[in-house]
Amino acid sequence: MGQRERDIWSVNPHVKNYWTLACRSGSLRPRCCPTQRKPRKVNDLRSHPELNRDSILAASKRIAGCVKRTPLLECHIDGARIWLKCESLQTGGAFKLRGATNRLLQLSEEDRARGVVAFSSGNHAQGVAIAAKRLDMRATIVMPADAPALKVEGTRAQGADIVFYDRRSESREEIAARIAAEQGSTVVPSFDDVDIITGQGTAGVEIDEQSGGGAVTHIVVPCGGGGLAAGLALALPDAAITIVEPEGWDDMGRSLALGQIVPVEPDAPSTLCDALQTPRVSPLTFGVLQSAGATAVSVNDSEAKRAIGWAWREHGLTLEAGGAVALAAVLTGKVRAADGMVILLSGGNIDPALHAKIIAGV
Repeated sequence: MGQRERDIWSVNPHVKNYWTLACRSGSLRPRCCPTQRKPRKVNDLRSHPELNRDSILAASKRIAGCVKRTPLLECHIDGARIWLKCESLQTGGAFKLRGATNRLLQLSEEDRARGVVAFSSGNHAQGVAIAAKRLDMRATIVMPADAPALKVEGTRAQGADIVFYDRRSESREEIAARIAAEQGSTVVPSFDDVDIITGQGTAGVEIDEQSGGGAVTHIVVPCGGGGLAAGLALALPDAAITIVEPEGWDDMGRSLALGQIVPVEPDAPSTLCDALQTPRVSPLTFGVLQSAGATAVSVNDSEAKRAIGWAWREHGLTLEAGGAVALAAVLTGKVRAADGMVILLSGGNIDPALHAKIIAGV
């Protein structure tokens, strides 16, 4: 199948209605998935007027030359022409370098001298570590003790200092804040930050340019804290946004449904999607996605594995589970495939042995 960039053709708007099974209660939940909507203003974020498309365009210019322009590849699913935005091919193996670079480039010389602190299971960690190394800055990363070895090694290889914590019993935010106070360094959140959100949104600027402009009808995107999804919603205001989360870690979806932020439940199940294990989303990302009319679905590990296998067989792309959930949602029909859709492949940092087992169906 050809992997070339071409215009996305617009289609008639439609709405997909379906039911999904709640992972703990076993009850069915109604879901809907609009594939076209009118642009909406972020009226409930008046305290952050800089959260807009102009700021994303400015970020795009700021980080140009520091991040890769990742491919937009054509594929066909269930007869629909769909595009894959391959952020798994970004430097560091995920989209995170965009936001990290945008944030660090705006630090003063004094702040750069004192270094930065971040918390992450791996992808944001590597993004911050890479950006800091390029700017000759010290970086300390707070990572969960169960973070994938590949991501720990990748972060350490960029010269960052690593502090481990227990994700079940300790607060990564509190640990990072304590370290920052001791060192006088700047905390770089993984999603709860205007510059991070606008930096991640630069992927949407690329999508718009690569598609010919104004042709994208629907974005399906993995969601942990929601920084990438919020950035895309701002960058592509005429496109519908569907976020995809791991089952049991669907706090953004539940928050959107309830109209208020709710955390992940204490008994959340284990998941292969370590990149999306965010215990609580932020008012910034929630506010943007709520105002954008975003919808949400969740997928399980088996569905994510199927997507990993499909991406490898069809396009030779290596995806981690968290980076494959949006693709999984479309392959399973939880989000109906349609012309004009773009699926974000957000990361590819997966242990080679695990990837080989998934591809082999073991």
